Amino acid sequence: MVEQNLTAWVVDDDQSVRWVLEKALNQADIQTRSFERAEHLLEAIDEGAPDVLITDVRMPGMSGIVLLERLRASLPDLPIIVITAHSDLENAVAAYKGGAFEYLPKPFDIDEAVELVRKAARVNGGAEAGAEQKPAAIASMIGQAPAMQEVFRSIGRLAGSSMTVLITGESGTGKELVARALHDHSPRADKKFVALNTSAIAAELLESELFGHEKGSFTGADSRRIGRFEQADGGTLFLDEIGDMSPALQTRLLRVLAESEFYRVGGQTPIKVDVRVIAATNQDLARAVKEARFREDLFHRLNVIRINTPPLRQRRDDIPILLKHYLAEAAEELGAAAKSLDDEALAALQSFSWPGNVRQLVNATRRLTVTAPGGVITAADVPSDLGGSETPTRAAREWTRGLAVWAERELHNSDAPLLESALPEFEKTLIETAMSQTNGHRQEAAKLLGWGRNTLARKMKALQLD
Repeated sequence: MVEQNLTAWVVDDDQSVRWVLEKALNQADIQTRSFERAEHLLEAIDEGAPDVLITDVRMPGMSGIVLLERLRASLPDLPIIVITAHSDLENAVAAYKGGAFEYLPKPFDIDEAVELVRKAARVNGGAEAGAEQKPAAIASMIGQAPAMQEVFRSIGRLAGSSMTVLITGESGTGKELVARALHDHSPRADKKFVALNTSAIAAELLESELFGHEKGSFTGADSRRIGRFEQADGGTLFLDEIGDMSPALQTRLLRVLAESEFYRVGGQTPIKVDVRVIAATNQDLARAVKEARFREDLFHRLNVIRINTPPLRQRRDDIPILLKHYLAEAAEELGAAAKSLDDEALAALQSFSWPGNVRQLVNATRRLTVTAPGGVITAADVPSDLGGSETPTRAAREWTRGLAVWAERELHNSDAPLLESALPEFEKTLIETAMSQTNGHRQEAAKLLGWGRNTLARKMKALQLD
């Protein structure tokens, strides 16, 4: 039961946000008090604290994250809801590590905000603070879409934990990036992160890859091998495509998860390890369990916490920022200036279905960086397999690719003005093509070129084409 005299304070430099929250909370019989700066709230809180605090992240003066740290020391039981327009992984993790009760990206649903205030008051406290290390930057995990915000919140909630996590999602949605973020923001961040794609290794070799083997344990075992579990001791082991693992290995994996020990292939001595396992799959494991393709007990061991990575078609609003980010990365790899997209090209790419998800988008930006002739990628530069259309305009502009290569070579080898050497060659090529098309008839060739007959004759004489 919520207290009758529930109070909620709001700290945000945006007056409109303060007004909306005050109005909604007051209508819900929650008393409010608003502050434009965190410093003003700290002065007021000495006289008495509210039941719940709502704070922005980026404000003039003291930031919301710094405010969290200050209040965590003086008022550890005060539930704090963080709201921000700058919603990314680092803000989410920092908020939860700072002791936030919940993280709410703008624009938020006002009813959800009110319900969160009530929930925070009932719980009467925030999440426990996690480790103090500075979150690692993971620039590739970017996105404003609600589905990605849920991923960020999940990572933030698990920042102080070493729980087993199951990551689900289609191929190319960034499951390994999520696994790395979970590791980098965990108490094991200073230990190893070891990744293994179980479907990329032959079934008969996977056991040795996971658990290692003793010398002479099988033909070709010329020396002892340390497996991935031992390599990850103290850290995190990421097992991708776990749904493809054989039943026999599923049994061995279950024992490691249950007992934290295993035997190397051919070994007689148990090996104790302390490893956090994060598994990922693009399969429906619950269905695989029903079809007896995956052990039910192992599924429940892995499925302690589940995070779903959304396909790109479900987060189309993120496509522009992803394209911009990866075009910049591609340019850096090639040592070139970053290219931009015009509106038509962006519209074509944003409406594309992206069956390969973010992985396909990354490769597309590299491809466009190499093939697009100018600094601005146009719709004509977008190939049909990425949502572009084969048009006469596009076909006609293919020649500019070769021209761009020639121009770059000329600029590198000579200081002479480009047009002085380019224009004569350009006109010569067009005249020769028109004359060939008309079997040498100058009047018809001049019409094709858009000139008069006398202009064609003068050009041909100057270019020594007579």
